Amino acid sequence: MTEGAFSADTMFILVVLGMTAVTYALRAGGYWVMGKVPITPRVRRGLEALPGAIIVSTILPIILQGGLAVGLCLIVAAAAQIRLKKEYIAVFCAAAVAAGLRATGL
Repeated sequence: MTEGAFSADTMFILVVLGMTAVTYALRAGGYWVMGKVPITPRVRRGLEALPGAIIVSTILPIILQGGLAVGLCLIVAAAAQIRLKKEYIAVFCAAAVAAGLRATGL
């Protein structure tokens, strides 16, 4: 690689711009579609359940693949978040548990 540190070819720039356009279109399209949907109590309950469902669908495969150490870290993070209501402290607690478990060889 003999070019400068910040050089990029045309295809790379086009791909990044394309991904940006698609991401924006999906987000804007979601707002547009939801503007057309009447918010009934059933739809409201579904929308309120979405964040929890997304978190579970993201974290469960990580726990299943990561094993005991990952599960313990996530439990500690959840407990710290529920008890202290501070995200950064919850992340710090989970990182401390992960460091401790790695130090012990788990």
